[in-house]
Amino acid sequence: MQVIDKTKVDLAKQSERLKKSHIFLLKHPKVMQLSGIIVMGKSEVVEGVPTAYTDGLNKKYGAAFLAELSDPQINGLVMHENGHVFYRHVTHHKRLFKENPRMCNIAADFVVNDMIVRLDDAAIQLPPGALWNPMFRNWSVVEVYDYLKKRKKELEQQGQGQGQGQGQGNGNGSGNNDSGSGETKNKANAQPTNVDEMLKRIDEYDSLDEHGHEEGAKLDEKEVADKVDRALRQGGMLAGILGGTKDRAIEDLLAPNIDWREVLRDFVMSVCNGKDDYSWRRFNKRHVANDMYLPTTISERVGELVVAIDTSGSIDGEQLAAFASELASICDTVIPEKVRVVWWDTDVHGEQVFMEGQYGAIAKLLKPVGGGGTRVSCVGEYLVKNNVNAECVILFTDGYVENDVRWDHTAPLLWLITHNKNFVPPVGQSVTMKGD
Repeated sequence: MQVIDKTKVDLAKQSERLKKSHIFLLKHPKVMQLSGIIVMGKSEVVEGVPTAYTDGLNKKYGAAFLAELSDPQINGLVMHENGHVFYRHVTHHKRLFKENPRMCNIAADFVVNDMIVRLDDAAIQLPPGALWNPMFRNWSVVEVYDYLKKRKKELEQQGQGQGQGQGQGNGNGSGNNDSGSGETKNKANAQPTNVDEMLKRIDEYDSLDEHGHEEGAKLDEKEVADKVDRALRQGGMLAGILGGTKDRAIEDLLAPNIDWREVLRDFVMSVCNGKDDYSWRRFNKRHVANDMYLPTTISERVGELVVAIDTSGSIDGEQLAAFASELASICDTVIPEKVRVVWWDTDVHGEQVFMEGQYGAIAKLLKPVGGGGTRVSCVGEYLVKNNVNAECVILFTDGYVENDVRWDHTAPLLWLITHNKNFVPPVGQSVTMKGD
């Protein structure tokens, strides 16, 4: 990357280069389907932005930064910013940005940059220093964020210098693993990031661009989602007219990237309608290490959560363990009065009730019973018959249920589907478990 005198950058020239990049990408057969996203919102070259910026709708590019990049790198930068818009990173992950904006920035960059690497095109290159590692292939922002958060804690516990190089090349660690990636690295200008080393200096680490999460928080998520959906349809029509390609890799990128964990967490949190309060029942863990015993800020306590788990045989142990782990994490945040786990197939065969203090061990304490056919109506009948007053109900099922489902229980309902992607619930909302 060439060194530029920032006091002598020609704003008009860099604006023309950005325009040229837009025209190139709008005509590119592989990314033509994203053309509606590229022209969505306002794109401009400005002074004062160190690299680039998006609030989830509009895009800004620093003039001095563009001057340092080659044309292929500008194409990659434009794809990067519009990737954040396409995936709705800024507007959809408000919770993560509020918790740790720097780590959420980094997680979002790993996801977007993998999209660019997968294009494997010499004319669309990542700018130098861009974060990318093939271990995050097909991961969502939530999954990357959770991994980085957990791995950072592990490194801190090991101490400075310990754990260095762990995971190198094994596909589930943090090193320069490029096995199975299939891309030509020199074309995409992508060298796998050593994630461990990045995490050790994360407090001073700057991601490629800025994500305006504070501005994005003011945008209406549904309105932005509707705009993205319309833009994708328009891009798809243009690609059809002009003969854009629809290879598998690009089709995968255009598929909805909804993380079931995020949906599950948002669903449970949505029943916490009370004003924020302080609980002395659980100390704030961030301050205990410094001998400061302060209360935890929580929303008004949730009542009973009901989790109805299908035991007909299609849900494997790994899926159940992943679900139980996420449920335990959610319970640690909202602290329900109790969690009632109902085991069912054609009928309800038993239940387990967990109280506060047991939530962290739910995965180990679960004891499935049943294993016959599938009739989900039995769950609603059971809850009504036993006057179960639940704050919400989570149905964990393969989705292959009877055609005439009857559901009379009135609590908010979420279906977590493991196999039948085409299942449309007669009541409540649903999400398909990733990996299906």
